[in-house]
Parts: sequence; C-alpha cells; structure tokens
Amino acid sequence: MLGTGAAMATTHYNTCFTISSSDSTEHFLVDGGGGNGIIAQLQKTNISIGQIHNAFISHNHTDHLLGMVWIIRYIAQEVNKERYNGNFTLYGHPKSLNALQVICSLVLQPRQAKLIGERIILSPIEHNVELDIDGRHFRFFNIWSKKELQHGFTVQLRNGQKLAFLGDEPYNANNEEIIKGSDIIMQEAYCLYSEIDKFNPYPKSHGTVLDSCRNAQQLGAHTTILFHTEGRTPADMRKQLYTAEGKTVFSGNLYVPNDLEVIELA
Repeated sequence: MLGTGAAMATTHYNTCFTISSSDSTEHFLVDGGGGNGIIAQLQKTNISIGQIHNAFISHNHTDHLLGMVWIIRYIAQEVNKERYNGNFTLYGHPKSLNALQVICSLVLQPRQAKLIGERIILSPIEHNVELDIDGRHFRFFNIWSKKELQHGFTVQLRNGQKLAFLGDEPYNANNEEIIKGSDIIMQEAYCLYSEIDKFNPYPKSHGTVLDSCRNAQQLGAHTTILFHTEGRTPADMRKQLYTAEGKTVFSGNLYVPNDLEVIELA
C-alpha cells in the first residue's frame, strides 16, 4: 500500500498500491496519488521504476490522476537515458487516458511527451473488458459512480485467489455478478460509522467502516482491505478503531493498512 488516504488527507499519502510478484521483480501499479509523492513512496518500498511495466488509473480525480503524470515523466526520463527496458502500458477508460495525454502534452518536455504512443502506451478499457496482464487475468468494471466515471477490477492472482478492487466509492450491487466469489475485497472506508456526524461521508459518495465490512461479509469474502480514509485520525489509532468497528460485522481477515505496509496475499 503506497498510500491509504482520501483526497484531502495530509497525514497519509493518497490511496494507491501495487500488486507485486512474490519475488518483488514486477509490480502492477494501481493509481498514482496526487503528486510527486508517488516517487518517494516507491523509493521507500525499494520499488524501482524499471520494475513497473503495467499500471491502471481508476478515474480522473486529482488524488488518483496527477501522481500518474509523475510516473509517466519518470519513465520517459529513464527511457531517454536508455535505462528503462521494454514498454510501459497504462490501462484506464478513455476519459482518464485523454486527460493524462492532455496534461502531459502541456507540462512535459517535448522529448518526454513524444514517447506517449511509442514506449508509453495508453490502453483503453471499458466495462466488462477482460485482459491478461503480467500473467494475471483482469476483468474491469464500471463502479457506477454518480460523481465521475470510475472503474474497478477483479484479478485472478497467481496463487489462485480472486481479488476485487472496488474503487473509492461504496460497493454497488449492480456489480454483484462480477465481484461475487472474490476471496479478497479492497474497498474504501472513509470513516467510522460512529463518526458519520463528524465526517459526513454519504453526501461525498463515500461509506463507513461498518458499511464496507458488512458488504464483505455478505459477499462471502475471507479478507477485506480498507483504504481511502479521512486524514484526521492518527495512523495507529485508525488501525485500532477501524478494526474494532469492522470486526463487529465481518468475521474474516480485516486489514486497515498504513502507508507502505505490505499485505501478503498467501
């Protein structure tokens, strides 16, 4: 977990993560956070940019999109210095990819921007598209956001488990057929249900720990991972408080990770 915070969180980096091979030689990057802090997070986890050849951008919000501009810049720099092998492919719906291409054309050096379409490939996905990426089978789906077109995915991990990433809004039952059977569900939990009056998540199209854990229980997952949280609760207290509330309705493995925490999906 490179970051676990929501858009305006300052005590945590914005939510983004990698799905990494057991030998840590290749990393699939999901979202980029809101700025060049993504580079520092990768360095802290000893992930080299040369070990990232595939990535996914879920939607256009600043706390997910702008960090990916820095990833593209970093990779373009390494390509031009002949220090990056192969191509970098970024998957996302056309709206996000178009936004990234426009931003990059405006802010990157021409010799960096020209690599988009050559060594940096923007690969569009749509609802219910299935692809094999880096030895794993992905199925992308529209989360049916009312705020911004956003996609999540399911992926068949190399150990046989099915993982579902639901994006940064509450689970939508329209996707039950796609998500059901997932062993691991990654979902947002903006705040504790006991603090809804303090954080007011529902008008922001966010949910609570109780909501997310109840969904995971009903969907039959054995593990759920919570992220995209408010930034006012200190990390150590957040883990303790969120776990306590979640375990009242979820009987499986519950993770409330801190930034840079590694979750072994054995």
